[in-house]
Amino acid sequence: MKFPKKKTNPSIPPFKGARGGNDSPLSISLSQTLANSVTKSSTQSIMTASSPIIIDGKKVSAQLKGCLKHKVDELVSSSGKRPCLAVCLVGDDAASEVYVRNKEKAAAEVGIDSVTHRLPASTSQEELADLIKKLNEDDAVNGILLQLPLPKGLDSEPILLHINPMKDVDGLHPFNLGMIVAGHPNLVPCTPFGVMRSLKAYGFDVKGMKATVLGRSRLVGKPIAELLINQSATVTVIHSKTRMNDMIDSLKSSDLIVAAIGKPQFVKSEWIKEGAIVIDVGINRLGTGQLVGDVDYEACLPKVKAITPVPGGVGPLTVSHLLLNTVKAFELQNFGDSSIEL
Repeated sequence: MKFPKKKTNPSIPPFKGARGGNDSPLSISLSQTLANSVTKSSTQSIMTASSPIIIDGKKVSAQLKGCLKHKVDELVSSSGKRPCLAVCLVGDDAASEVYVRNKEKAAAEVGIDSVTHRLPASTSQEELADLIKKLNEDDAVNGILLQLPLPKGLDSEPILLHINPMKDVDGLHPFNLGMIVAGHPNLVPCTPFGVMRSLKAYGFDVKGMKATVLGRSRLVGKPIAELLINQSATVTVIHSKTRMNDMIDSLKSSDLIVAAIGKPQFVKSEWIKEGAIVIDVGINRLGTGQLVGDVDYEACLPKVKAITPVPGGVGPLTVSHLLLNTVKAFELQNFGDSSIEL
């Protein structure tokens, strides 16, 4: 299976030593492979079953990582180089340590080198900026990830701006966000990328759908809204200043709901229509220790056409799309092109 060849986007600045896009050595299709596995069975279920479809992020992520491992092997064989992800972890935040270990493990599974730069909480803004500068200039590093949040006293915004947009595998640089708005996604924020992948993997075409996105964050809400618009959905964005009755009216008429507001079980079943597709990006821990999303999952389940569980829905896809962005960045830097598409 092959990725379709894609012409080099002239809007993306080439890296030193990049060669033409037609030389990019690609020989598998992530979208086709997923279509032959997840989509084939899931589409049949959608067409024949009355019970809701549970969008299995673990399954889609595992298949995606299998494809990526094959691709990395081919890239190493053809170029003699291996994709490399550099992670900058400042301080000793326990949750960040867990996230970084999971990313290191996932990278190893697909054959991507990962290097974690662990810095003390006392690191200065200048010292962190200097590290980013060195990683930008290191040709062996293809992706740079700044693990957030940073300790008090450090400002993440200027540091994120220091990251070379062609190595910005978190997709948070204004260049990469702007490319989404322009309709030419480059390195896409990992969670929105995973949301779009899950919809595609389960055979859902958002064209013409009325979609409501709850949340307007730079990390999820804004990019997912733009990605849906690019796919010809009609999108409404709900945020903290939206009037409650306007929010409920929008949700009740939506074919697709993406919830990313960080409020446990906020979206109620009476706010959604029969047959809606619900993507729950939220992950919240209740006082009991239970992990829940932003949607009242059990109450909404009987009404929906499809829904993502928490955990096991969007979360696994976020990590796998970090790896996907690293491979895409490797191709852009070495070949001037990548045919990995949304």
